[in-house]
Amino acid sequence: GKQQCGGGFAINLGADNETLNIRGKRSLGVFRAEIEDDEHPHCEISTGERNFCKKCGSALWLYDPTWPELVHPFASAIDSDLPIPPSKVHLMLKYKANWVEPVVGKHDKVFDIYPEESIVDWHKRTGMWVE
Repeated sequence: GKQQCGGGFAINLGADNETLNIRGKRSLGVFRAEIEDDEHPHCEISTGERNFCKKCGSALWLYDPTWPELVHPFASAIDSDLPIPPSKVHLMLKYKANWVEPVVGKHDKVFDIYPEESIVDWHKRTGMWVE
C-alpha cells in the first residue's frame, strides 16, 4: 500500500475478473512482491500480480491466480463515482507502518490479517453487490 500511493494504505475493490476489459495492454507492467516476514522467513515471491501503467506508473489492479475469478482494482484507478459503503474493512493491520493511524469508523471492522467473511459476502451483506 504505502509503496503505491504514499498514504500508508491502499484502497482496492473486489470485482469479477471476467468483467475486466483492458485496452492498451502494451502499456501494462506487472510487479510481484518479495515476501519476507515472520510467516515467511525465507524470501518468497508473491503470487499476486500488481498491474500498473508503464507510462505513468499508476497502480491499476491486483490479480492473483490463486483466486482466478477475482480482480482487485485500486480505487484510485476508477474514473467514475463509486458508491459510499456503509462500513469499511481495515485488514492486514499487522503489517501497517508504525506512523499509520487508521481512521476507523463506528461500524468499521479491523483485522490483523484477513477477515473470515469473503469480499463477495461482505458486498452482499452490505447491499453493495452488483450483478
